[in-house]
Amino acid sequence: MMPLFINFNGELLHADSKLLTTANRAFRYGDGLFESMRLMKGQLKFADLHADRLQRAMKALKIDGYSQMDTWFLKEKVEQLASRNKIKHGRLRLTVYRDSEGFYTPTQNKMGYCIELQPMDEPRYFLNDKGLIMDIFTDLAKPTNFLSNIKTCNSLIYVLAGIFKTQNRLDDTFLLNQNGYLCEASSSNIFVWYKSHLYTPALSEGCVEGVMRQIIIKLAKQTNIPFTEAQINPDILYEADEVFLSNATTGIQWVMGYGVKRYFNRLSKGLMDELNKM
Repeated sequence: MMPLFINFNGELLHADSKLLTTANRAFRYGDGLFESMRLMKGQLKFADLHADRLQRAMKALKIDGYSQMDTWFLKEKVEQLASRNKIKHGRLRLTVYRDSEGFYTPTQNKMGYCIELQPMDEPRYFLNDKGLIMDIFTDLAKPTNFLSNIKTCNSLIYVLAGIFKTQNRLDDTFLLNQNGYLCEASSSNIFVWYKSHLYTPALSEGCVEGVMRQIIIKLAKQTNIPFTEAQINPDILYEADEVFLSNATTGIQWVMGYGVKRYFNRLSKGLMDELNKM
């Protein structure tokens, strides 16, 4: 396989280049954020939603240059990188960090960024054949504040949830917020189909404001699926008919089991078909 290239602050460099010093604020303080995106047929999917979320997050973290990170910028940089790597379908990660000296207090708020691209075979979203087996990660709750909705470079809760998942031979884990309500999964938003009504944790519950979450909410409204953003007690998982996860890289993944409970995937299949028409 040919070596991959990344875009590091506008330069296309070999992916294995040694670029960061120990003074980098993303390394030292987790001072940054990232965006996970999907490349299909050489084009960035849902570029406008990613750009909007990225700009709002940079503004919230007081990182300058957010106006530059618009839809046009994202599409141009991603398509340039895809062309250089000769990749048509892939998973993208854009990391934005505060490029500054200083200790906790930065000396400036300049933006630095890096775009990485990993190839994938799939030209569209595919629903998982085998449903996910999940459990609740209870060692650490997620706080609810304005940072909770942003994909910051501080991902320790997801790292620990991932270790719990591996140790317990699970496919994924449910995370709870500080009040004990359902929040999200280790890298996805959660949707619950209960009594012919679709629910997802509200942003006030501390979940990441996922781009695919926005898309599914839109699809639910367009197809007249009763839908509510809510505070969700985890006990609903024992009663629900269907549970699925969503993120921008995999689309929709259905959950088969939680404890002894087993779920269907009729709604997930229907929504995935609608998603692939977009």
